[in-house]
Amino acid sequence: MTARKSERLMNLLITLLVSRTYVTKDRLREAVEPYREAGDEAFEKMFERDKEELRSLGIPIEVGFVDRAFEDEPGYRIERSAFELPEIDLAPEEAAVIGLAARVWQHAGLAAATSDALVKLKAAGVTVDRAALDVVQPTLSAEEPAFEPLWNATRTRTPVRFGYRTSSAPKPATRHLQPWGVVSYRGRWYVTGQDTDRGGPRVFRLSRVQGEVTPDGAAGSFEVPPGTDLRAMTRSLAPQPEDRTARLLLRRGTGHGLRRHARVLLPDDPDGIDGTGHGDVPEGWERLEATYGATEAFEDEVLGYGADVVVEAPQDVRESVVRRLREAAGEVAS
Repeated sequence: MTARKSERLMNLLITLLVSRTYVTKDRLREAVEPYREAGDEAFEKMFERDKEELRSLGIPIEVGFVDRAFEDEPGYRIERSAFELPEIDLAPEEAAVIGLAARVWQHAGLAAATSDALVKLKAAGVTVDRAALDVVQPTLSAEEPAFEPLWNATRTRTPVRFGYRTSSAPKPATRHLQPWGVVSYRGRWYVTGQDTDRGGPRVFRLSRVQGEVTPDGAAGSFEVPPGTDLRAMTRSLAPQPEDRTARLLLRRGTGHGLRRHARVLLPDDPDGIDGTGHGDVPEGWERLEATYGATEAFEDEVLGYGADVVVEAPQDVRESVVRRLREAAGEVAS
């Protein structure tokens, strides 16, 4: 399946899922960009194929009438209750794999297309239920511009070159890499592979990649050595940030990812990390002490939980999170 087709199917799924009423084909055509670009006949064929493909995946698409009084304009929707999965118990390792897959799925291009579809639905007068997006929308993301081209290069086994900045070098240097995989480690994204300049395996942090990632050879021109453990390789070669501790207020029943590297603080625990004591815990909340390595990645994680988490300490993390929230709300110019 091509990336464009995957994006089209995902946006059709989301469009049908968030609508509180049946959506006609004409409105779907306006909401999903690839449909708008197609001619009448091509759209009809594409839409029918996409509908059947979603159904073949077990997604229940309902057909009904937009106006039941006349029953002359059929529409489509997905009933959320029929689409949601039952409760699933996952071991910590299994949950970590699901989280990684979620990061891979979500990227800026798909998010933009989804937002565009929702705006067009609302403009057409369709009532939209944004909460339904929780069924298909991961909460984790990879924001580095280098993520997508490097991920594609690992899939197609295509050598690449890119500018790379280190803390010791004032200017980016060009790197040539046969990428073996993209790995999340301690809150940061890394690409691992064979550095053809140095003649050995290396790990590069995606946030330090400068400029565009461009092909540097033919697809399929190298193979990953058998038995390569990308995560172990990343652990051994990536820099190890020093662990720090943060004190948080977390709404009960939320923040399951945070809880994996945190412990609940009890009222009789020693004073907090900043010596100010714990203070009262609001009803429905818990106070936790979380360990983390990379500060920026930890802030990203905290921000992902929105209003369900409050940073109490350390002060520099609290101030940074507050500033970024204000910027996101438009209170501070970015």
